[in-house]
Amino acid sequence: MTKLAVNLSMIFTEVPLIERFALAHQHGFQHIEIQFPYELSIDDLRSQIQLYDLDICLINVPAGDLMQGGYGLAGIPGREIAFHQALELAIEYATALNIPSVNILAGKQPEDADLLPCLNTLANNIKLACYLLSEHNIQPVFEMINSTDMPRFLVQNIAQAQEILEVVQHPALKMQYDCYHMAMMGEDLLATLKENIDWIGHIQFADCPGRHEPDTAQIDFEPIFSWLEKSSYTGFISAEYKPQSHSDQSFTWKDKYFNHHQSSE
Repeated sequence: MTKLAVNLSMIFTEVPLIERFALAHQHGFQHIEIQFPYELSIDDLRSQIQLYDLDICLINVPAGDLMQGGYGLAGIPGREIAFHQALELAIEYATALNIPSVNILAGKQPEDADLLPCLNTLANNIKLACYLLSEHNIQPVFEMINSTDMPRFLVQNIAQAQEILEVVQHPALKMQYDCYHMAMMGEDLLATLKENIDWIGHIQFADCPGRHEPDTAQIDFEPIFSWLEKSSYTGFISAEYKPQSHSDQSFTWKDKYFNHHQSSE
């Protein structure tokens, strides 16, 4: 059974975050993800998910200045203490709210830094995250982000993600696979999903180019969603897109691809 989720950081942005839980519920979602929930207190988040019978399936470790154009934390030599503090905050939220998965954003290679020390820092920080998250039975995942939207990001494609898995060598660690980012990198979505599904812990989708809802651009989602439904994958599949117009009008894909097997979700 496909576990469908909606991202509250990119969808329903017409209203403040605290008001998006009601909209997710209104549109029939039971699972949500929030990139950075930390603007709200644990108590506020708990009250919203209880009120609307939702569960949060994924959050990110705080990423420092990454979303404001900076380098981030996880792969930046000299920022290890800041990463550790960010990780502890993510664990605090995840344990309090029963969030099963936490995503680690690698960050960007600084212009004045060599690549190898950044990758070594990233590997060490991911190892730490795997150890601490696993203690709480939280799934650690890390994400590939395309080099057009975020130049110099330290993990951009499947091959680089496979290298991270080999270096870290932790059984709990998996990739977070974002269809939009992988399409931007020229990856064959269906082929790479099939080849790597055992190493994928979370899937997100948006069409490409544009990063809007499905069926607004070039990705053919029918074979992807159809194969995932039949596959061994047991994780979440989450809508993480920028609505082309208004969020409320962006869910025609939900009936088309999911509602025929969403009755128990």
